Amino acid sequence: MDTLSIGSSGVAIKPLGIGTWQWGDNLFWTYGKDYDASSVEQAFKTALDSGVNFFDTAEIYGFGKSETLLGQFMQRTDQPVAIATKYFPLPWRFGKSAVADALTASLKRLQRDSIELYQVHQPFDFFMGQPTLMEALADEVKRGRIKAIGVSNYSADQMRQAHELLAKHGVPLAVNQMQYSLLARQIEQDGVMAAAKDLGITILAYSPLAQGLLTGKYTPENYQDPTGARKLDPRFSKRGVEKLAPVLMLLKQIGEKYDRTPAQVSLNWLIAQGNVVPIPGAKNASQAQQNAGALGWSLTQEEIDRIDQATRPHQQRFL
Repeated sequence: MDTLSIGSSGVAIKPLGIGTWQWGDNLFWTYGKDYDASSVEQAFKTALDSGVNFFDTAEIYGFGKSETLLGQFMQRTDQPVAIATKYFPLPWRFGKSAVADALTASLKRLQRDSIELYQVHQPFDFFMGQPTLMEALADEVKRGRIKAIGVSNYSADQMRQAHELLAKHGVPLAVNQMQYSLLARQIEQDGVMAAAKDLGITILAYSPLAQGLLTGKYTPENYQDPTGARKLDPRFSKRGVEKLAPVLMLLKQIGEKYDRTPAQVSLNWLIAQGNVVPIPGAKNASQAQQNAGALGWSLTQEEIDRIDQATRPHQQRFL
């Protein structure tokens, strides 16, 4: 698969992108300590050189720093870049102008006149309400400042409502960005995946490598207490890592057939689900290169089924 259209928007991207939450963020991540602007720019360049040119950011990532970095990097390349960013529905944003103002600020940081995808970061209503919010987004499509509209972390019912509200303005809902990985398969059971397929909405899969658990880096033999955002995730406990060992062994065995890593097998499995675009993070060139290795090959149906069976327990919440 070379490219796919996100939803029915007509915006075509590779079935793999890069998530940039780590770029500029030192609240949850260790930007400025363990890595810096130079290393994330190398990730940006390596991704482009590897054929991955879709980057997902948000106004709250690093409080605008992630968008700013992307804007600077794009000024230093002639290669085409597709950008998705997000609007955060803060309580004091209660009129249509708040959406326009937030988008204007994001575009300024990105140094772009328009972007490919603009998403609502969380399904909060507060004082604005979904009808006003969706109307404001539809207005921006008509103005030409965004090419497609997405939501993030919306339930099946919330996604259907957003789809219906946008349809009244003649604009499709293109995307629902959800946590989705071999270790977080809840959307297959809670109706989100089924509703997305029914409505023709693409799933952007964030944390598709479970924040690194599926890379094989974390094992019982070399266990160390997690740092940063990973401290909040029980899957990074010693018990969690021990439970994961059989899954990683299977991914390693399958990957050896293709000369691929467990991470690349994990991403390829997500892509094989159809209309799913994983957006793993990358804070350096090596990680960007690693991610890109998920493209250009395919698992067999038998391998897809084996991985499915091994990770079925993760359709439920982690225990």
